[in-house]
Amino acid sequence: MKHLSFFSLSLLFVFSQTVLSQQLSQIEQQIVARVSANNSEAIDYLERVVNINSGTLNLKGVKEVGDEFSKAFESIGLEPSWIEMPEEMNRAGHLFARTPKVASPRGKKLLLIGHLDTVFEENSPFQTFQKINDSIAHAPGGNDMKGGNVIILYALKALSEQGLLKNTQLIVAFTGDEESSGKPLSVSRKDLIDAAKASDIALGFETSTGFNYATVARRGASGWEVETTGVRAHSSGVFSERTGAGAIFEMGRILHEFYQEVKGPDLLTFNPGMMVGGTFTSIDAKSGQATAFGKSNVVAQTATVKGGLRFISEAQKDSARAKMRAIVQRNLPQTTASVRFTDSYPAMPPTPQNQALLQQLNQVSIDLGQGEVFAYDPGKRGAADTSFVAPYVACLDGLGTMGSGAHTPQETVNLKTIEALTKRTAILIYRLLNQ
Repeated sequence: MKHLSFFSLSLLFVFSQTVLSQQLSQIEQQIVARVSANNSEAIDYLERVVNINSGTLNLKGVKEVGDEFSKAFESIGLEPSWIEMPEEMNRAGHLFARTPKVASPRGKKLLLIGHLDTVFEENSPFQTFQKINDSIAHAPGGNDMKGGNVIILYALKALSEQGLLKNTQLIVAFTGDEESSGKPLSVSRKDLIDAAKASDIALGFETSTGFNYATVARRGASGWEVETTGVRAHSSGVFSERTGAGAIFEMGRILHEFYQEVKGPDLLTFNPGMMVGGTFTSIDAKSGQATAFGKSNVVAQTATVKGGLRFISEAQKDSARAKMRAIVQRNLPQTTASVRFTDSYPAMPPTPQNQALLQQLNQVSIDLGQGEVFAYDPGKRGAADTSFVAPYVACLDGLGTMGSGAHTPQETVNLKTIEALTKRTAILIYRLLNQ
């Protein structure tokens, strides 16, 4: 059942709402019943938090959404705390919520990851939750990823109402800058990494890629920038021993050789996203805007290209960078070139531990009558906060809401799937806490 039609999926949801699998224990059936009882409240809560603008740079709005979730987590017995970021980082901070500390917690130690911020800043025309029908709502950040946050909250609420979070170690981490991470990363991701080091398993609730898919691997992301220089001279002298090739020809050589020699390994991609060249150039780091001055009868003195690199492992990243450095060093006559790299998101490789987690989720889904769950193609997913904790714990991501159009003014969230996905999450957490 790798691919379900819309009508088959709708029938599956109806069936799963009314018939519980015989594989569920009595306690698990009670958990499922609590999720159903709270579902209408969960959707109302989603509308409330979506209607609070929390664009990454709206620090007040991010904190306000954090306060809403903080009160909700406190009401179900968790201990929330707000972690401020240094003022110069221009980021609001993070919300963490934990079960009360106990000397010997039972089961696995869990880290549940979400984020409070969205790509829609205060000046965006897309600001409010609006139902299209009983299944779909337009919602800025509702799919990416306030819906996933709500799934975490209401799965834990169902467990808390049955007294099933007692004597466990569970940390909820909602970052406030996932869409544009604060720099340096050693500061903005320190608390998340520390939480991972104290945990066994991390579950990420970024938007789902499909009802029967989950994410066991994500590619990492980093930036690269190449600068070339040439001898400024009249174009009649280009290719001469004194003038050489010029900065733009040198840049063209480098990009061509990147394409020929670096491209190839599975899941490795690199993209030159912006290029500027001429006699004089400048790039505004904040706005991304560039200016250039040059003439067709003058050999270019400078050129710059900025791009991104995606990779499935640190070894793959390091190999690609080594090839790029070697290419940059073999210059055309009378030119120089340099390349520099900036790290952003590490890779989350498809480890055996992640695959084992997927099998546990798959069994939960089957026991709920929701069908099998398969690993999603990591080449089709972007980077996320789960990648930062992947070196320390087993990870599973893509457990959030379903929808479409994330990061666009057409973003939607599928309201009909929230209940089923929350049930799946609640049962998975319950089993892990009792493993």
